[in-house]
Amino acid sequence: MKFTSGNWLVREGFTINFPKIIHDMEVNDDGITLYAPCKDINHRGDTLDGPLLTIKLTSPMKNVIRLQTWHFKGGAKKYPNFDVQDQKSDFQVDENGDEIIFSSGNLTARINKKPFGMEILNGTTTLTNIDGKGLAWITGPEKKTYMRGQHSLKVGEQLYGLGERFTPYVKNGQSVDVWNEDGGTSSEQSYKNIPFYLSNRGYGIFVNHPEKVSFELGSEVVSKSQYSVEGEYLDYYIINGPTPKQVVSRYTDLTGKPDLPPAWSFGLWLSTSFTTDYNEETVNHFVDGMAERGIPLSVFHFDCFWMKEFEWSNFIWDERNFPDPQAMLKRLKDKGLKICVWINPYIAQKSLLFEEACEHGYLIKRTNGDVWQWDLWQAGMGIVDFSNPEACAWFASKLKVLLDMGVDSFKTDFGERIPTEDVVYHDGSDPYKMHNYYAYKYNEVVYNLLKEEKGEKEAIVFARSATAGGQKFPVHWGGDCDSTYEAMAESLRGGLSLTMSGFGYWSHDIGGFENTATPDVFKRWTAFGLLSSHSRFHGSSSYRVPWKFDEEAVDVAKHFVELKNSLMPYLFRTAVENNQTGIPVMRSMLLEFPEDPLCDTLDRQYMLGDSVLVAPIFNEEGVGSYYLPKGKWTHLLSGKTVQGGTWRKDKYDYFSLPLFVKENTILPRGAVSNKPDYDYMRDVCFHVYTLQDGKEATATIYDMDGKQAGEIKLSRIGNEITVKHDMSGNPFSILLHGESIQSATSDDWSNDKDGAKITFHATNESHTFTLK
Repeated sequence: MKFTSGNWLVREGFTINFPKIIHDMEVNDDGITLYAPCKDINHRGDTLDGPLLTIKLTSPMKNVIRLQTWHFKGGAKKYPNFDVQDQKSDFQVDENGDEIIFSSGNLTARINKKPFGMEILNGTTTLTNIDGKGLAWITGPEKKTYMRGQHSLKVGEQLYGLGERFTPYVKNGQSVDVWNEDGGTSSEQSYKNIPFYLSNRGYGIFVNHPEKVSFELGSEVVSKSQYSVEGEYLDYYIINGPTPKQVVSRYTDLTGKPDLPPAWSFGLWLSTSFTTDYNEETVNHFVDGMAERGIPLSVFHFDCFWMKEFEWSNFIWDERNFPDPQAMLKRLKDKGLKICVWINPYIAQKSLLFEEACEHGYLIKRTNGDVWQWDLWQAGMGIVDFSNPEACAWFASKLKVLLDMGVDSFKTDFGERIPTEDVVYHDGSDPYKMHNYYAYKYNEVVYNLLKEEKGEKEAIVFARSATAGGQKFPVHWGGDCDSTYEAMAESLRGGLSLTMSGFGYWSHDIGGFENTATPDVFKRWTAFGLLSSHSRFHGSSSYRVPWKFDEEAVDVAKHFVELKNSLMPYLFRTAVENNQTGIPVMRSMLLEFPEDPLCDTLDRQYMLGDSVLVAPIFNEEGVGSYYLPKGKWTHLLSGKTVQGGTWRKDKYDYFSLPLFVKENTILPRGAVSNKPDYDYMRDVCFHVYTLQDGKEATATIYDMDGKQAGEIKLSRIGNEITVKHDMSGNPFSILLHGESIQSATSDDWSNDKDGAKITFHATNESHTFTLK
């Protein structure tokens, strides 16, 4: 919502009221409360008439300040609200004349009483300022009121996040309404809206409102970021870093850490696609075709038409194409596959479940008591009311039947087209607050069922819609994209924006969803997709098996699936760390290299974990254009080492792309390449890349339950390297890329074209070796 017209004028019909002074202050056990009239108080008569803002500062956890502002506090309580972990951290309050200082850890709010203003600091470094107009109560047309927060933007400051957004990656200059919509990947709309942004200055802002939040980030006022909500109350958190990683970690401390997905989910998923014709024969043709061509497959997904047309959702297999689904699922699972099926939270009027849902009050209603129905998507469909615990249990019971048949996971599609007008929820939820939050409730119900039935280590959904906190229920994918390089690039922008918003995992439709990619685009997208946290072939009106494109696509798919599976000891370690810290698996360059200003705007490359750089190719010429931060980088596939701190352009065939490992990295590679779930300790090879003099590097191996199973440390002094490890008696090897050994305390070593290789047998002894 924009309130001004240029620098000096307020838009017609609006009045902006902002605090002039702090007139009074109260300190209590959980924080401080400030009383700020919206006019100067020169005598007692000035205390009459006019608004006063109540401002409360608390600290829910160390290095986080919560700032709540009210105009009127007497409004009825509205819900739902985000599940925020408020731990009530220690804080310190100091008053010095006209200044109040509120501190939590290294984060400080320095408040000026007259005139009102606030400086936010990390230690002695100013992060941002709230000037005299930075908090406001605004009246508008039709008697609507709004609350606005506003922060200064420093020179060179860049903002990121706000969920999965396909617009420019840096959000400066954009006006964004946080409002879930089904808009595809080529518009300003988003399936996953998160009212959180991160600054490259090392702080984040989380606006604690599930309803629509309007952001103007360097747009309405180019030197300010602002956010507003309708009503009489504004609630937001200022989150200190000072590094971007620490900001994301603290944000996920507040809103929830992602669960650890099962190891099998990192393998390749293959879908029937959407509107294609398929039955068990088609499915077997694709599954067997992948096996015959040596392409490892982990999950088979049945999209919408596993159910009868006009009956979504009834959760009943279409007997015309699948006469014995349980036996079919067993046959597929006997081939080593996991099974995923498509669902959504809508119940079509033709569905066998519609009458049952109506009778028991399981669907959202209108104010006159009718079921809320429309024809957008399914004819006469109603929408499951997840505010009703009985409806949640009913919905889960229908899915449990599928789990008992052999289904392992659900693609939780839709959840964005949730009405707000003429709507009544079972528990009295406010329809505007529920619009975005519906996605959270929907995925929570499905995810919790999977945890109950499959076990905590086996639960995974493939979700499209989300809001803050939805990261707790992995995995999410990017929605409906076209089959072009432009759509591939916009998908990556969306994924990087989402992972900057606290989400640990992200996938996308390899080759695009709408239309059909050229073989060129499909092969390049295959490399990108299999170097993402999760990987799925899926489309709309055409099949996405590689041989439908060309025979080379088959070899490309096999090459990158096997590569990803071999990287699982590294990728699963990164997933475990995401569960512990909230740092995403796929991450923006800024997160890993915040000290390098050239990384601030990079949106066509990313880090996969902390050590591997990926730059997908977005052109028919096969040219990879990318930036390497300072240090030595080794190409993962060719072994060539180059010096960073520069932009590069190189040409690649379809079996390669800019894929580099940074220096001082120990990258564990598994001995298995035909599946993602295996014993990562068995015969693992630790690949060592340009270990620098005076440096130490560590690699940890986790088992598939997320427990630490082994660890290795290498340190280098001059040409001498010392190896210490605890591998529980498991044999393993070390490959030092680009190095040659002169002597070693172990006899089992050799030098070859890739480097120096040492094999360790069942021993926990330390070893040293000298390089030539």
